[in-house]
Amino acid sequence: MIFVRSLTFNVLFYLVTFIEMIILTPFYFIGERKSKWWVPRLWSRVNMWMLRHIVGVKFVIEGTENIPDSGYILAPKHQSSMDTFCFIPWFNDPVMILKRVLMKIPLFGWYLARMEMIPIDRGNREDAIRKVNAGAREAIASGRELLIYPEGTRRAPGAEPAYKTGIAHLYAAMDAPVVIIAHNAGLFWPKNKFMRYPGTFKARFLPPIEPGLEKRAFMKELVSRTENAVDELLFEAAEAPDCPPLQDVTRKRVEELREAKGSEN
Repeated sequence: MIFVRSLTFNVLFYLVTFIEMIILTPFYFIGERKSKWWVPRLWSRVNMWMLRHIVGVKFVIEGTENIPDSGYILAPKHQSSMDTFCFIPWFNDPVMILKRVLMKIPLFGWYLARMEMIPIDRGNREDAIRKVNAGAREAIASGRELLIYPEGTRRAPGAEPAYKTGIAHLYAAMDAPVVIIAHNAGLFWPKNKFMRYPGTFKARFLPPIEPGLEKRAFMKELVSRTENAVDELLFEAAEAPDCPPLQDVTRKRVEELREAKGSEN
């Protein structure tokens, strides 16, 4: 049954995405850019609706009261393709730092360009840093949210964290608060896997890390806060009756958390 639901969702996900791009393109490219965020929000909500009703994923989003009004940095944990779209309804006018190659994808790349994202060439580090700094400064000054994944790539739930220091440089240069998004999306939509699993997806917007910390202190705070919250959500999901099958690295981390909690009691 899970295979059939996964197949149905995967087919519809790409089909609906293509159809929405074709139908909504005229609305998307006419008029003020910022007013067109209803198109990506609609796409996000449709995907979440399909995950809920086809796959059986329940969504619980906590801590939205911690989201500042404007001009801040978003730092989501990156576990899955799901965490690239499921938070869009809670964003105001985000700008994302992304690989330039994504801008070359027909239709999809045009959508990214329309929303004035920050494309970078990872092969040219100096040019990438210059464009990121310039684009980020402009975005924060205009009240947009700067979205950056601190680890840069998807990592399985429970995998050893591998944070890059790029976000620390942005934090110092932008003088803006950082809002962490902890979640357990990788349990239900694993990286590079066909299967989509039912269960309770939970995400948590944490209180902002305010500006003013030294870079090293900021990184320590970022990693500590993120990983503690992610571990809590992982353990909670693992103990639930509807927990999806766990990858080896995830199972190992759950056992470590179980042992740690046992020693506390």
